Amino acid sequence: MAETGASALPPTPLTPPSGSMLARAEHFVWLTARVLEQRLFAYHFRDGEAAPVETALDAYRNEDGGYGHALEPDLRGPVSQPLHTARALRVLDAVGRCGGQRVERMCRYLTSVSTPDGALPAIHPCLRGYPAAPFVPVVDDPPGELLATGPVVGLLHRNEVWHAWLFRATDFCWQAVESLGTSHPYEVEAAVAFLDAAPDRPRAQAAAHRLGRLVRDQRLAVLDPDELDAYPVAPGYAPGEHHFPHDYARSPKSLARAWFTDDEMARSLDFLAAEQEEDGGWPVRWRHWAPAPTLEARPGVTLDALRTLRAYGRSLGC
Repeated sequence: MAETGASALPPTPLTPPSGSMLARAEHFVWLTARVLEQRLFAYHFRDGEAAPVETALDAYRNEDGGYGHALEPDLRGPVSQPLHTARALRVLDAVGRCGGQRVERMCRYLTSVSTPDGALPAIHPCLRGYPAAPFVPVVDDPPGELLATGPVVGLLHRNEVWHAWLFRATDFCWQAVESLGTSHPYEVEAAVAFLDAAPDRPRAQAAAHRLGRLVRDQRLAVLDPDELDAYPVAPGYAPGEHHFPHDYARSPKSLARAWFTDDEMARSLDFLAAEQEEDGGWPVRWRHWAPAPTLEARPGVTLDALRTLRAYGRSLGC
């Protein structure tokens, strides 16, 4: 007879968080996360399969090939949005499933919502009428933005996805990245996501070198976490919404890793590890809209923190 009940299930942390970083984070994920983040945690840290992640992600997919339904917490309602679809692509990339007909349909959706210059707007106006964070502007003719376009283009290049949409979108990203004179952390992160996978590697390295000087000159990264007050917060950001070396260089392979010394990166990772809260999760530092921090954002931030620490060889415990 097949096993039934608790004996057939993997062990789960049903007691208050204690012990290793990973055990406390797992308790937090099972306590607060959506099914999608639970499946992602199982894939990354408990030898889970990719198929259940894809199944969970399908709940957010629309007939037009895009994704909606609050996949990104600050945008509610069923309609597809570029930011939701970019998040879906990141999930597929994370589990090695970024290809095939599903991604082809996503590229067709991205083509349909692109601006005349081939870029993606942050918010498509079809969101109007549905709940959204009060700081999210919905306009009739939104411009294309590096913030929305760079990560998508970089991800598709990294997975060797070829689609007609990519040609103009790639040109847009090159122009946007190479013309940056002043910037802010999220835009720089979007530029790094593009440059880390851009096919022209010498051009990407040169652009990254210039961008690294910009980050240091404009003090866009906290190089000493013990002196947070000495670093400015970008206009429009939440109080305390600082960015650190690990936010730009999510892995040692990123071009942004060269922007920081070994000591600066070590202090950044120490700070990240120390940010784990009593309940096992990591805090949301950016400006957010309730109920997003508990229902969606914090589990996602927690997974990102664990993956970054592991990428740099930091011990998570067992």
